[in-house]
Amino acid sequence: MSFVSICEVGPRDGLQIAKTRMSTDDKVAWILSLATAGIQEIEVGSFVPPRVIPQLADTAEVVAKVLAALPNLTVQALAPNLRGVQNAYHAGVHKIAIPVSVSDGHSQANLNRTPAQSIEMMREVMDWLKAQPRKVPVVAGASTAFGCSIDGVVPTAKTVALCEGLARAGVDQIMLADTVGYAYPAQVKEVVRATRAAIGPVLYGLHLHDTCGLGIANAVAGLEEGIRAFDSCLAGLGGCPYAPGASGNVVTEDLVFMLESMGFRTGIDIPALLESRKVLHAALPAEPLHGQMPKAGLPPTFRKAA
Repeated sequence: MSFVSICEVGPRDGLQIAKTRMSTDDKVAWILSLATAGIQEIEVGSFVPPRVIPQLADTAEVVAKVLAALPNLTVQALAPNLRGVQNAYHAGVHKIAIPVSVSDGHSQANLNRTPAQSIEMMREVMDWLKAQPRKVPVVAGASTAFGCSIDGVVPTAKTVALCEGLARAGVDQIMLADTVGYAYPAQVKEVVRATRAAIGPVLYGLHLHDTCGLGIANAVAGLEEGIRAFDSCLAGLGGCPYAPGASGNVVTEDLVFMLESMGFRTGIDIPALLESRKVLHAALPAEPLHGQMPKAGLPPTFRKAA
């Protein structure tokens, strides 16, 4: 079986709607524990104005401390616009995630611009990055690619059209994001097939949420269509503050357990991942932690992928 890449987005997506703020030192300790478990890529924060998401106001400091402590970790951060990209670049991140909504309603609520304006912004971003001495790839997140709690149904053709525009703008990778967790397996297959037919290998992976309990099932559908990269969040925290009804991400522990059980290598140690869960709980004791495998315990039948 092949390798499946997991990007842990908990320190960004997982914390952005948390009821209490995690301290900078606790964030770094949590990220260190995730890296110790074998996670090779972590989205450590977001370069947005502190007034917008105060939980992530210390992202630059987190990046600096993580880069110093974990030189081999791929450090990713989210940035919503050119200024955020510039801040992320100068902070030293290795990879920048930029959200671009497919649906008009979510685009206006989350980014205050239309999808077409986001594509124009992306061209400016890519032009700026190409002029810099250090290569930093951009992964565009096609938010609400499978449905929207504001606009409702999102036609597959609309998702494909946005991804085509992003590919023409020069982004390195595109993640199809089920921002509100409305996707179902047959739809995931349809959208992945149509998008890959349009943009080829620029389609990189899936960012899944578990609002309707289908996050893991949708991951299997993605695997069957050849997807080998997923975003996930320890304990299933997270959600978009500008997408009404959205709940947490697909649970990293459950996703890794499933992948390894199926023979897909992730490089992640599940017992160490469960220890990282304890670090998270100690830092945010009021936050509910999700996940079926952590509640049941690692089965004695489990065999890690060879």
